Amino acid sequence: MVLSALPGVSERMAKKMADHFGSEEAVVSTLESGDVGRLAEVEGLSVKRALSLARSYAGDGGQFLATKEAVRLHQQLVNHIQSFAACAASRERMSLLTPISNPEQRRQFIAAAMKLPKKWLQEKQQEWGAVSRLKEVSERYERVVVSHQPMDGLKKHCRVLQPGEQETWKDYTVFKTVTWVGKGAPMETPAGWLVLGQSPEPSLILPERTIDWFNLNRKTLNTLCSLIDEFKKDESLDNLALVHLKESLSDLSELPDSLDALGDGSKIEEVSHIKDHLWGEAKRLELEVNEEVEQAMNDAKMALSGAELLEALADGAAFQRKLKEATGHVIQEAMQRARDHLAEFLEPAGMRCPYEIFTKVWPAKIDRQTIDGIDAALESKLKAEQTDHLVNLAHRLGPMKDPCERAIQRLIECDQWLSIARWSEHDGCTMPELVEHGIWLEEGRHILLGIDPDPVTYGLGKAAKKGDRQSLALLTGANSGGKTTLLECLAYASILAHMGLPVPAKKARIGTVESLHILAKAGGTQSAGALEQTLIELASVVSDDTPKLILADELEAITEPGAGARIIGGMLLAAESQVDTTMMLVTHLAPAIIEATERDDLRVDGIEARGLGEDLELVVDRTPRRNYLARSTPELILRRLERKTTGSIQNVFSSILARFES
Repeated sequence: MVLSALPGVSERMAKKMADHFGSEEAVVSTLESGDVGRLAEVEGLSVKRALSLARSYAGDGGQFLATKEAVRLHQQLVNHIQSFAACAASRERMSLLTPISNPEQRRQFIAAAMKLPKKWLQEKQQEWGAVSRLKEVSERYERVVVSHQPMDGLKKHCRVLQPGEQETWKDYTVFKTVTWVGKGAPMETPAGWLVLGQSPEPSLILPERTIDWFNLNRKTLNTLCSLIDEFKKDESLDNLALVHLKESLSDLSELPDSLDALGDGSKIEEVSHIKDHLWGEAKRLELEVNEEVEQAMNDAKMALSGAELLEALADGAAFQRKLKEATGHVIQEAMQRARDHLAEFLEPAGMRCPYEIFTKVWPAKIDRQTIDGIDAALESKLKAEQTDHLVNLAHRLGPMKDPCERAIQRLIECDQWLSIARWSEHDGCTMPELVEHGIWLEEGRHILLGIDPDPVTYGLGKAAKKGDRQSLALLTGANSGGKTTLLECLAYASILAHMGLPVPAKKARIGTVESLHILAKAGGTQSAGALEQTLIELASVVSDDTPKLILADELEAITEPGAGARIIGGMLLAAESQVDTTMMLVTHLAPAIIEATERDDLRVDGIEARGLGEDLELVVDRTPRRNYLARSTPELILRRLERKTTGSIQNVFSSILARFES
């Protein structure tokens, strides 16, 4: 897609985003993943704007939540549902759950997730807690990359050099670790060097970074490995909610074994151990040879005849030769055993032991030059083993980096559906039926009250039961009886349904609309200017012919009651004339509004307070009675206060109650 096609994205911002992520495709992938934090790293792109862009890409046109109150209720819902996510990355991804124009695909994924075993859903919440978005390595390495082609992308991670025309590979032997790319490479690779062709795999150029990426993200990648094994063993996990995750894991069947190889540096460890202990072993063998020969010589006896003794006195050199012949085999055998021990010590490193490891003098002394040579050879061997290990691992793991990123993206997306399924189970939700007009809930519940809510069955418009299909209703009744709670319950159900999510009800039918207008209580009588602005906004809402749901709470508070009733009456009639509009108005002025409209067929529903309980609490039937003007609660509150007070204060309340009864 073209980034500038997104709402509010200029060509300049599109270029900034593409430059930051390396390509337009990388930007699109980040938008799809919902990684708002990474998007906000782009210069000039705030977190709020990044979230808006990600939501737009996800299909939210931004029109449904038409008022600040609708936005507030939506955010409350998202915050609540996010608490059922396994990890922070999933919670961030769920911030993209907004009402969208076509929620059908979401409904399918969520409905499938709701069918998964409850125990399995809970297990995943625990097991996936360590999952996070994959992090990039920020290390800088001592390796020097030498290439005739520019490699600017590597410059922040290591030193990158381009050979001059007169330079050869020999000019770069001053560096310990080198990756030579392309032409001009040495025929025989120096220790610690890595020689690659003209177009090598990117993961091999700086193999240390490739390996470190997998080590850095090991915990999250281990979760993928567990899933690979689980999906192999459990064929029952054949579910639409998991299909994208399973597909992404199909390219990673070798990941578990490859990750195990990260810790398999046994050959390197062996060579390193041999090199570190070489001189200690040599000195030990030197001591053993001398002690062994000394012991053997203490036990040796040599018989000389008188003639041989006279000969020894006459010719000392001849005696020395005879003595050496008699004892030489002891020294040779001791030194041979020492050579055998050293050869066995060097064998794991694949090193050959030189024949002469002692000097020709006595007592026996290790030949320093020989051992230094072995040490130098081990150093080269160690560098070669390290380089081979790095290259082999990078070659094995490198191609899996992109599939791992896709798989983690899918896992986070999958956990979004599983989180919704967990929430749905917790709050007793059901997938609603989407219809053309109106709203109806059977045993609907307000899930954010902090208490067990009383279920309410209520509906408006064509979605409702027969007899309740009016598109407009006035809701009257007791203070603290649940009028605003019912309004919010309907609002939550509409928001959730348009997000493609289940709703907290036994059954539900939700009419699809283009916008939800929640008009909250005014803060008090407004000034002339504020009233004028409010009236313009109200008129624009009720006169608009697009499909919408209007939920208004005590609009009469905008001005004095008499004028308020007449204003609201006119607004109601305007809304009623729009066939695709459904509206419920919570009010205490129903009789005055009916009188102002000069209509006797307006629907009026009431939430009735039946009296006071034993503890003087209000006893309220939360389900509205149809076509019933419910009493408000001042009389009941006064009666409660009369019973709770004494003396002159009680007398005041008694006299007021008498006026109600007269």
